[in-house]
Amino acid sequence: MNSTFKIVAIALLLRFATSNSCTARMLDSKSTLSARLKLEEVAGSNCWESLFQLQSCTSEVVLFFLNGETYLGPGCCRAIRIIQHDCWPAMLGSLGFTTHEADILRGYCDAVPAPPLTT
Repeated sequence: MNSTFKIVAIALLLRFATSNSCTARMLDSKSTLSARLKLEEVAGSNCWESLFQLQSCTSEVVLFFLNGETYLGPGCCRAIRIIQHDCWPAMLGSLGFTTHEADILRGYCDAVPAPPLTT
């Protein structure tokens, strides 16, 4: 009887686990994966390129917070501005920065004049 109870309990647990994990959420019919990932770029902003630029200036950002450096390069600030304003405002939080740190980076880069774009 004890083993029958264990088998039934395990079967119910598996049934519950698979029924919840297989439920798909309904998405807005106008929202496509490419739109959510910002693959259809807004003119003048390149979200993915900015994300890679931010990756390459990670050491600048770390020094900005750890050593009190008060300088971020223009490329780094440009990437932060584009990501925060045009692409994914919550991305810095996803990368491990606190909301406070993301606000500091955004405020610093918004206050620094953007260099002219070279083509």
